[in-house]
Amino acid sequence: MAHHIGISGSVILSDSKLFHELFKSHLPHIEIGEFQDEESFHCFIEMLGKTNKSFGLHSPLFRGQSKYDLLEKISMNPEEAWIQFEAEVERMSLLGAEYILVHFPYFKKETSGNPAEIIEEGLKKLSALQRKYGIMIVCEPKLGFKQSPAGIQYLDRFPVETWRKYGLGLCIDIGDYILAAGEKAINYIEKWSEFVRVVHLHNVEYQGDKYIWVPVHPSHESDGSHHKIMKLMDFLAKECEEVFFVLEYTPHTNPREEMVEEGIGWVSALIEEGHVR
Repeated sequence: MAHHIGISGSVILSDSKLFHELFKSHLPHIEIGEFQDEESFHCFIEMLGKTNKSFGLHSPLFRGQSKYDLLEKISMNPEEAWIQFEAEVERMSLLGAEYILVHFPYFKKETSGNPAEIIEEGLKKLSALQRKYGIMIVCEPKLGFKQSPAGIQYLDRFPVETWRKYGLGLCIDIGDYILAAGEKAINYIEKWSEFVRVVHLHNVEYQGDKYIWVPVHPSHESDGSHHKIMKLMDFLAKECEEVFFVLEYTPHTNPREEMVEEGIGWVSALIEEGHVR
């Protein structure tokens, strides 16, 4: 089954004045979320309608809404977060989105509860929404506060057969997995390969104690200051089916356009190669 390559709204921080940047890209898919307001969302949907690109929503739909609260309160109560998320799922299914992506499981740090039970409770609700609205829900495990790998480690210990029961997709964020597991990232990802539906592609640059997502580029494999991601990408392209590979980075480093394009060409070649089997 063919993979798809897309671009993330993060590259323009979902700024409606820069939507043309996303649409001028020759890539067939856009993943976006955190719109400024209804008007900017309508503008995006209108522009999308004039193309044959597909799109996925990276929840939340609007900036300032819940991003991390399905399992525990980070910025709002989980009850409210579930109401918000269901409204988004319904809306995306009516608009024909390919999927809606949500940060799950997200734990800000280690939990005093039983992580497997907490995750399964969430899966039950997500699975019910997926069935009710007929749209694919993709779960993106994330690092918690201060890069806490707790959520990614809890998922690593979670039984595959339990996950399979609920029929949900997974998003592998290459940056988060490298920060959580370093060289072992591939071991963490292997057991989940049948569920991977989205991959967020970027590399990591460190500035003091902060880090930022930067575009992927073949030079990173040997420059000694970036993570090597080629093996991971190659694995995902070969072992997973029908994945949306989404190029995700923020504009803070102001990357040169040719660098971005070279990275896209490199990814496309790796994915093509992975899929001629």
